[in-house]
Amino acid sequence: MGALPVFRWRLAPDGYATRRQLRAQGLRPGGQQVAAELERPRRRRGPLVAYLYRIDLAKPVRPMTPARWAALAKANAARRICPTCRRDAGYVIPPSLGMCTPCAFPEPSPELRSA
Repeated sequence: MGALPVFRWRLAPDGYATRRQLRAQGLRPGGQQVAAELERPRRRRGPLVAYLYRIDLAKPVRPMTPARWAALAKANAARRICPTCRRDAGYVIPPSLGMCTPCAFPEPSPELRSA
């Protein structure tokens, strides 16, 4: 296997795109291997690397089916359910807390507040 071509940042030739660039065009890599690399030099660390795919081999993005929409809605709803109190928080629960804000920071009882 030969080495991948490496291009400097912003100097990749036409016909190559990153995953995000492909997605913006409504495409996906479609199982193809990485065709090239972009390197952005940094001062005190190794370079940032972005992988490039060939646009001519990319395939269109698969459309969302009703079952996929339902699964996505169910997954997003599960991210709003507090595992402690089992209530819908109305927002996505932060992974850093692992529970809704009232459960993570309960208010002190009125007797303790006045003291």
